[in-house]
Amino acid sequence: MARKVWLIHWKPEEAKARVATLEGAGYQVDLRNPAGGQGLKDLRSDPPAALVIDLSRLASHGKAIGLAVRGTKLTRHIPLVFVGGEAEKVEKIRSLLPDAVYAEWRGIRGGLKRAIEHPPANPVAGPGPMQISSSTPLWKKLGIKPGIRVGLIDAPAELERALEGMPDGVELVEGEDRRAGLFLWFVHDADAFRRGLRRMVGLSRQAPLWICYQKQAAGGTLPQQEVRESAIATGLVDYKVCAIDSTWTGLLFRPKRV
Repeated sequence: MARKVWLIHWKPEEAKARVATLEGAGYQVDLRNPAGGQGLKDLRSDPPAALVIDLSRLASHGKAIGLAVRGTKLTRHIPLVFVGGEAEKVEKIRSLLPDAVYAEWRGIRGGLKRAIEHPPANPVAGPGPMQISSSTPLWKKLGIKPGIRVGLIDAPAELERALEGMPDGVELVEGEDRRAGLFLWFVHDADAFRRGLRRMVGLSRQAPLWICYQKQAAGGTLPQQEVRESAIATGLVDYKVCAIDSTWTGLLFRPKRV
């Protein structure tokens, strides 16, 4: 049976030729378009022999996917092959993930064969999505002020490290603390959002609520449009957006003023 590979590509009409190239090399190809809502959860349950990421379009999204895959122990072992892309953008990705394979489409056969037959023994995890540098500290972008108590709900383990350097007196607490002056709710899938939204609306009457969801380019299954429209339907209004890192984005909500 032919080895299965995933191809990440954002333009279906262009991807057809790429799929044909990979199939001609003897691979079974599963074409994925994360921007179209196809997540990366299947990587854990049925991992391919390699993940081929086309960088000719949306290279930043390709980088986000590579970091997300390497940032999780269950998928870190999957060989990464980045193909094409502008030299400057490719070098930025190479600086984060130096042991991935980088190739052009004309040399994809050799590059893919090399990636599968000689995967890195200890894959570089990259800086981690919460450690991507920014000129503005994350705590400041989120509106964390001195002395505030911040309620973290289903937050990633690395969030506290990403918030280093916060002002004096800030207290981070797990869960729906009724004394919090700000809440960060991290929604890991669409079902969790739909189940928990009504409960979180109650918290928003106490303090501003960040609803943080995974970007579709990084495997998320919850579109921003659904987050906004569903929250507005409950009487909330969004008034700020924050690109938290390469995986997470947040919208800040409060009850609509009557």
